[in-house]
Amino acid sequence: MAGQPSMPYSSSKTALNAITAHYAWELAGTAVKVNGAAPGHVATDFNGFRGRRTPEEGAEVAIRLATLDADGPTGQVFEDETRLAW
Repeated sequence: MAGQPSMPYSSSKTALNAITAHYAWELAGTAVKVNGAAPGHVATDFNGFRGRRTPEEGAEVAIRLATLDADGPTGQVFEDETRLAW
């Protein structure tokens, strides 16, 4: 993890992961896939552009998840091709 832990940031990330799992469960059996995309440490205003990844690199996981086929995963969180445990 880059930088120091932040209670508001960590709490909001946990809540986002939980709601991702909840919506995936609610929409099971439909064509809708609900996943989380972790872009990694992207250089943005939020971190003073100290991130190691470009916005384009960070966006790749979201684009991949947005274009999943019917057999794709749901209720998971991914960074690139890696499924993250939370």
